[in-house]
Amino acid sequence: MAQTKSRKRSWSRSVRKTRIEEARAIQKLIEPFARQGEMLPRSLGDIYEFIRDYMVITEPGTENIIGTCALHVLWENIAEIRSLAVRQDYSHQGIGSTLVKASIRDAKRLGCNRVFSLTFKPGFFLRMGFQPIDKRDLPQKVWTECIRCPQFPDCNEEAVAYDIPPEEK
Repeated sequence: MAQTKSRKRSWSRSVRKTRIEEARAIQKLIEPFARQGEMLPRSLGDIYEFIRDYMVITEPGTENIIGTCALHVLWENIAEIRSLAVRQDYSHQGIGSTLVKASIRDAKRLGCNRVFSLTFKPGFFLRMGFQPIDKRDLPQKVWTECIRCPQFPDCNEEAVAYDIPPEEK
């Protein structure tokens, strides 16, 4: 049974890298948000191709995925947080922020100086210390991936970034 919104718990110990057999469950979690226009869809092929980028949080005592996101290294010192999704009945319990914090820690471990996201909900990231940036500051993303997107060049996603201070690396 899902916890009530008034009782948050610490999810940090629940974050783990995903397994191949969870690709379909990840796609199923992302799909409703994509249908509502809240995030870009991910094909099953994309999820399999980038399965090592994904991390998940599962429902306590089960293997049911209730939250996911991916950290995709884009270039020498920059990584993107993408496909952040939390099951609706677990929203507002800190799962999304736990996944973002885990992604930032992973980016630090890898030696990245910056983590960014393209999002339809920038407020969530801004509350976590991200800053708005211009998409033009992300030429590697725009010219390698965005250009293939059906929403290019009229995408409404906003770019946000978190610069990792040198003392945190």
